[in-house]
Amino acid sequence: MKEKGFGKYLGVTFLIGFGFFTMGLMDPLYDTYVPIFLSKYIGKMSLVGFFMTIDNILAIFLIPLVSAWSDRTSTRIGRRMPWILLLLPLSALFFGSIPYAAGTSLAALILVLLLLNVTKQAVRGPVVALMPDIIPADYRSEANGVINTMGGIASIVGTIGLARLMDLDVTIPLLGRTKDRIPFPLAGFLVVLAVVLLFAFIREKKPENAGKSEQKAPILESFRAVAAQKDKSALYILIALFLWFLGYQGVLPFIGKYSVDVLQTSSGTAALAAGMVGIAYAIFALPSGYVAHRFGRRKTIRTSLLVIAILTVLLFAHPVLTAPLPSSLKLASFWLIMFLFGIFWVSIITNSFPMLWQMAEWGTIGIYTGLYYTASQAAAILAPVLTGGIIDIFGYSGIFLFCSVCMLAARFFMGKVTKGEPAGVSAS
Repeated sequence: MKEKGFGKYLGVTFLIGFGFFTMGLMDPLYDTYVPIFLSKYIGKMSLVGFFMTIDNILAIFLIPLVSAWSDRTSTRIGRRMPWILLLLPLSALFFGSIPYAAGTSLAALILVLLLLNVTKQAVRGPVVALMPDIIPADYRSEANGVINTMGGIASIVGTIGLARLMDLDVTIPLLGRTKDRIPFPLAGFLVVLAVVLLFAFIREKKPENAGKSEQKAPILESFRAVAAQKDKSALYILIALFLWFLGYQGVLPFIGKYSVDVLQTSSGTAALAAGMVGIAYAIFALPSGYVAHRFGRRKTIRTSLLVIAILTVLLFAHPVLTAPLPSSLKLASFWLIMFLFGIFWVSIITNSFPMLWQMAEWGTIGIYTGLYYTASQAAAILAPVLTGGIIDIFGYSGIFLFCSVCMLAARFFMGKVTKGEPAGVSAS
């Protein structure tokens, strides 16, 4: 039967997006407040930073491993759902426990953080791989746009909605005093609710030819097989996404501090710079999928990489260009650039995953998902170390040029990609 466009898959995509919503809800709260909890016991920020990289280190090993295991899982309720039903509720429990562990001891806090990151990073691959299992290849850019929109909305809910409740100081049954605590158990409750919705409404379907195409090779052997393919498109995308995440993760963690130290904002206002990226993410994730379906994923990504390279050059020159302006206009212009950054960044993220998935077979979607996260998390571990050194030597402006170079290098490798487009769109 002929497909009638992406519209027929819109409802199920929103439901699948609840899985991604859970990640978008937990991540910003974790990144904002866990350093504060740790700093109550640890005086050196370098050591705090080390504990904050635990999730990225675990992600490198757990995401590809569990993604590949889920490829080979076969149950009555599907191959992804058993992992989701087991690991996401555990993640919710450990996440909600963070502030209570922080009030007990450093050892309790570290234990809860370890348990959280093991379960959360392990379930990330099956959650993300659920979508390409259900949505046809030609509509995965649009579907990924919907899912990224859900993640952006979750980020806004977490940072603007739940985070404001950190100041609420009342005592309620079971949870006790709410001051500096209540957003975490509330977020955990929303995660459990998302799991219930996924299980109630999502039915995984296995194609009739799945048994023939499913690969049973060992995980590491499968990774090597991707690099050994005659067509290097998958390898080039992995190199490119490592480079663009290297640039992104080298800038975004320091944007708040840059706002305080250079733009002279308050601590509360400093979060709005990264917030501009999140707002653009939520608004433009879905449209970017439709743009790529019409003009091509590779062309959309390469154009976005070029624009981000230009925008980060503008950020490098921003102090000089805005020197005659009053402080309010300096800040507004900076936020505008960050908003534009977010538009083109989400255009990259929305369309790169579907390109990899389109190169995968039924039995290797989880492996390709794991490879994506291996490259991105490796960049997330390396980038802050590199750009922290750049700031120490050259000042904040150096990280923007670093980002520009990374984006242009990623654009070069994307130019070598020849596969991964929806039907009817040429990659040449």
